[in-house]
Amino acid sequence: MLMTFDFSSPVPLYQQLRNQVVIGIAEGKLKPGEKLPTIRTLAVESGVNMMTVSKAYQLLKQEGYIETDRRSGAVITSGKIIHFPKEKEESLRLVLSEMRLAGMKKEDVLRLCERLYEEGDSR
Repeated sequence: MLMTFDFSSPVPLYQQLRNQVVIGIAEGKLKPGEKLPTIRTLAVESGVNMMTVSKAYQLLKQEGYIETDRRSGAVITSGKIIHFPKEKEESLRLVLSEMRLAGMKKEDVLRLCERLYEEGDSR
């Protein structure tokens, strides 16, 4: 999986990396047991600081998306994530509020969510 970064985005680079890995897992682009590049390799190839990659990997490990080992590096976990953080629910609430204020009807929001969810299933 090729990681890309938007250096002009207000989203921190470590968060961009974390998000790409999570989406890659959800869409089946990253499979359980698959190894991620080493911190050094990904940093060099992407043009980001090693600490940025390290921070993203630490976050992914904390959230249960990857396991790390000194010998095998970072590997996608085989288990399902069973904890949906409360702060994510609040983020979703904010996005839904913004959609409502933008004039989107409930049916349009649900259709959009269904389409995006199904895109993840089809990959």
